[in-house]
Amino acid sequence: MHEFAFKDNELYCENIKVRDIARRVPTPFYLYSYKTLIDHYRKLKAAFRSIRPLICFSVKSNSNLAVLRALVKNGAGLDCVSGGELYRARLAGIDPKRVVYAGVGKKADEIEDAVKFGIFFFNVESEDELKEIQRIAGTLNKNVNVALRINPDITPKTHRYIATGKGETKFGLDFETVHKIFNSNGDILI
Repeated sequence: MHEFAFKDNELYCENIKVRDIARRVPTPFYLYSYKTLIDHYRKLKAAFRSIRPLICFSVKSNSNLAVLRALVKNGAGLDCVSGGELYRARLAGIDPKRVVYAGVGKKADEIEDAVKFGIFFFNVESEDELKEIQRIAGTLNKNVNVALRINPDITPKTHRYIATGKGETKFGLDFETVHKIFNSNGDILI
């Protein structure tokens, strides 16, 4: 279901004429339907209800504070990939335990900020990143949850610019490194 419809050859959003909105705000503009956004979120939540998931919205896909606040208010988590996105998540009023921090190239100050904020977990892309998270968490005397992103080294049938599971990409750890991490007796584990 979505709340955009034509009535008598006129486009409406939630029973408001889009033309009336365009007369009141500068164009071009983005127009979101709160009802549509939340309806789609609730459908995802209901579909996976049996496993009680934390459904996280990707802040990089749309960092509009009204959108983020609407989702947070309705129970969504947020997926951040930068310090700026974490800042926006805070402005949206997110509970830190509903934030996951993904993305390659996390800087030390961004990791420290996320650890201090108390995020749910980091998605780790490399062994060096894991060591940096461990170092910062140790300095702050904090325990930090991490998930290791595995790069399965497969060639997907997609455009080469969006293929992230091939061995030569910057995304994730190869299986050998993951085995080394899990068998390290805590030397590089948090």
